[in-house]
Amino acid sequence: MGAGYVGVPLAQVFADAGRSVLLVDVSAERVAQLNRGESYIEDVPSAKLKQLVEERGLRATTDYDELREADAILIALPTPLSRQREPDLSIVLSAAEQIAARLRPGHLVVLESTTYPGTTRDEILPILERGSGLVAGVDFHLAFSPERVDPGRLDFTTKNVPKVVGGVNDASTEAAAALYGSAVDSVHRVSTPEAAELTKLLENIFRSVNIALVNELAQLCDRMGIDIWEVVDAAATKPFGFMRFEPGPGLGGHCIPIDPFYLTWKAREFDFSTRFIELAGEVNQNMPYYCRSRVSQALNHGAGRSLKGSSILVLGVAYKADISDTRESPAVKLIQLLQNAGAAVAYHDPHVPSFEEHGTTLSSAPLEPGAYDAVVIATAHTSIDYARLVDDARLVVDLRNAIGRHGIESDKVWKL
Repeated sequence: MGAGYVGVPLAQVFADAGRSVLLVDVSAERVAQLNRGESYIEDVPSAKLKQLVEERGLRATTDYDELREADAILIALPTPLSRQREPDLSIVLSAAEQIAARLRPGHLVVLESTTYPGTTRDEILPILERGSGLVAGVDFHLAFSPERVDPGRLDFTTKNVPKVVGGVNDASTEAAAALYGSAVDSVHRVSTPEAAELTKLLENIFRSVNIALVNELAQLCDRMGIDIWEVVDAAATKPFGFMRFEPGPGLGGHCIPIDPFYLTWKAREFDFSTRFIELAGEVNQNMPYYCRSRVSQALNHGAGRSLKGSSILVLGVAYKADISDTRESPAVKLIQLLQNAGAAVAYHDPHVPSFEEHGTTLSSAPLEPGAYDAVVIATAHTSIDYARLVDDARLVVDLRNAIGRHGIESDKVWKL
């Protein structure tokens, strides 16, 4: 259930393993695309999808009644935050209601959507039991197995990243492990769905906290006149006790900017304050604002211009290099902040021809650096000729060290 960044790669892995796979999605347009073998997910090329549709029988539908014929139902749906930054499980809970109406003895249901500990047992289980009259762990199996998708990666994929599985009882754990074990390289069992749910949160909180640390150090280094990128490169030469994290304009993607707040919300139920997590969130959420100030400083000192009235090209709006995913992208927030400050802002991204933000559609402009007062590198796509960019541009604000990585030195370049 859910034909997005998690569901489609998962469908590919099971279809490759010889399973009969059905994708259920509410979007008739998506379903039609999938059934034509046209992929909108970069990690699953259309040629591969078309092969699975034609040779393995992979297909998609909007008809929930087809769930009755499945042996296993995997929920891979969004779990966003509300505007008040509280968990919004409405999409997942609605899906559980649909499943409950069609649940039969022997079914295996697995939640893959990232959420707080207790969701599978305290939220999904009652809906399934109430709607079906069946008992979880007896009449049907129920487990949690967190998705671990990193869009754009070729070395670690849905197939070779170990699958963590925790069921509401031992039988449910084993049923889920047997299913995943038939398609992915390895399965790691944990004792409960709560342990599996917290595993995913820990993975993303670990990244959030460490990125916040290096983002804070980047701001300190600016005041101290030290190159943060040189420091990170030097520290990374240590073969033990250090893991490389890099500063940037903020956090992007569907996981790291959102998932930690699921745990901070749940922790309040236990009279516990997750201060590390919340402080990291504050630092990371402030980075687009800090980067706007950095752009203003570069224009003022490097070109004698104010931010208001300047023309700016933001290079890259995807949340990381070489993909088209703009979910929670800090570049989008930075564009908004620059516009609010009175700048005329355009963007160029070879992977994102257009995107919609707050009801307005923006389209990628031609890469003509000399036509703008400043170019701001928000995402360091590898297809960009950075040497030519520096030659052509009047001023460059490099928030990703894209210029430095190419060994280019210029008085035009201002770094994070």
